Amino acid sequence: MNNKSDTHDRRHFMGAVATTPLIAGACLTSASAVEPVKPNGGDPVRYCLNMSTINSSQIPLRQQLKIAADAGYTGVELWLRDVDKYLQEGGDLISLRREISDLGLTVESSIAFGKWIVDNEQERQAGLEQVRKDMGNLRALGGRRLAAPPVGVTDPKAGKLDLSAAGTRYRRLLEIGRQYDVLPQIELWGFSYNMSTLAEVLYVAAAADDPDACILLDVYHLYKGGSQFANMSLVPGGKMHVLHMNDYPADPPRSTIKDEHRVYPGDGVAPMAEILSTLMRGGFHGVLSLELFNREYWKQPAADVAKRGLEKMRAAVDEAVKLVQN
Repeated sequence: MNNKSDTHDRRHFMGAVATTPLIAGACLTSASAVEPVKPNGGDPVRYCLNMSTINSSQIPLRQQLKIAADAGYTGVELWLRDVDKYLQEGGDLISLRREISDLGLTVESSIAFGKWIVDNEQERQAGLEQVRKDMGNLRALGGRRLAAPPVGVTDPKAGKLDLSAAGTRYRRLLEIGRQYDVLPQIELWGFSYNMSTLAEVLYVAAAADDPDACILLDVYHLYKGGSQFANMSLVPGGKMHVLHMNDYPADPPRSTIKDEHRVYPGDGVAPMAEILSTLMRGGFHGVLSLELFNREYWKQPAADVAKRGLEKMRAAVDEAVKLVQN
């Protein structure tokens, strides 16, 4: 990689932060209209249910929303494949948006899998078309944030990415996002051959050379990829709008642990209070989205799982606030 270019990208990324108020959830330029995240009542953050937590593939979309609202969440993180299924079954986005609003919910973020980052140009263009469709559906529902994981480059057979090229592709994704008024958040996947560490994700965000560049982190994925939680202090609050909340047990070990082993925040061994207090000190007042894939939880009533998850997140935040205040 070109050291001169690397230095420029990093300075641009950090320079944009230094001159921008650290309001989590706010877009960092007027070009993007994502509204600032405001704390929920007296809470320093907002609480969101990622629908994987309740095994959304087995629950109709409208029922997912009611479960979240009844449990006390103010936000949801939808899987856009569930939105596609809803539409295929005759649903319409206008009615669904109204229902989301009537339930007192907002669509804080969304999960999609367009291959925007791959080297193969034809495959990448098809991925961007998928992203356009997803962004259009998301915006119709009132949502303005989209996860942008490294789909298509997770296997070692894909080879190592040129991170500068990945930055250019992320900038293109951000440009498309501005057309739809949707902010793509570059996501770290700890199991992936590429984009598995905080260092890689920060580099690509910087290499995008775009003031709207931001990242989406996940407690489990940071652990799985071997990133040090202390380094989360390198992420200013205004550069991260959503944190995927979960915990992990001491066993199985990092090398063999999988998504299905995720547990409620506080039920594992992650230094949860330290993680959250580090982010809060850096200006994070954004969205905590509970994202679990625990098969044992899926066997339980979804309403109970959603409610318990919210209780666990609130308890973790309370402990973090104490650290910040001391």
